[in-house]
Amino acid sequence: MELLNGAGAAPAADLIKDTNEASFMADVVEASQTVPVIVDFWAPWCGPCKTLGPALEAAVTAAKGAVKMVKINVDENQMIAGQMRIQSIPTVYAFHKGQPVDGFQGALPASEIKGFIDRVVAAAGGEAPGAALDEAVTAAEEMLEQGAAADAAETFAAILGEEPDHAGAYGGLVRAHIAMGDLDQAEAILNGAPAEISTKPELEAAHAQLELARQAANAGPVAELAAAVEADPANHQARFDLAKALHAAGQTEQAVAELLDLFRRDREWNDGAAKTQLFTIFDALKPNDPIVLNGRRKLSSMIFA
Repeated sequence: MELLNGAGAAPAADLIKDTNEASFMADVVEASQTVPVIVDFWAPWCGPCKTLGPALEAAVTAAKGAVKMVKINVDENQMIAGQMRIQSIPTVYAFHKGQPVDGFQGALPASEIKGFIDRVVAAAGGEAPGAALDEAVTAAEEMLEQGAAADAAETFAAILGEEPDHAGAYGGLVRAHIAMGDLDQAEAILNGAPAEISTKPELEAAHAQLELARQAANAGPVAELAAAVEADPANHQARFDLAKALHAAGQTEQAVAELLDLFRRDREWNDGAAKTQLFTIFDALKPNDPIVLNGRRKLSSMIFA
């Protein structure tokens, strides 16, 4: 499955270059008539420049030709630095149609660099890098919700072929395998996630869903457990098992209610198992899910009562 049209995508060597005062007009002003040009003002003695430069280059390369990058050593090109009023480095400007349209000073984390490039490309009327992948993720999520887990898995895998560290696609691929009942494969995919995205919310949610799926495979019968709790409301293990069985049966709200009741009765039981299980359920759901919002509010009121 091809998600991005690579036609016309410039090779990396054409996307990033060093320039000087003699070629500034051609490399920046004229080149920016057709595609935005990011200009990185740096110097060999500048520590933050050594971090920012490679991060910028990686982000520009990932944009697949939607933006270009030019590097200017201010020590060797002081006239341009003076004209651009560069007071500290690193300083980055984005040019479009021959004019600076955006910029920043100092080193930024990779996520903010990506946001800067997305903003520049969008301002120039282009499609922000990754937009097509995000649309594909949305389509795959819809497949998964409609029960087409195999098709969703294929789409998520294709997205990862384009962008191996796309957290949304990685989490989606794990959840697709969970939906297909292949929990071992889901776990293997999760364990193989790149370190830089392993703690992203999308993967945390997939991990929580995998844990709940493992529990569901061993869940007891709801009716018997409910009867045990009714016969002895102080039977904490039965209530905890009932909550797991309810969740396995798709009765998430009732499961949360039982866990909140267990926490109210004995918050320290089994090393705080009720709160841990609640957080696992919350992590597996969307943050704005009413069950999460109401459950967190009730739990907080008990914790801080």
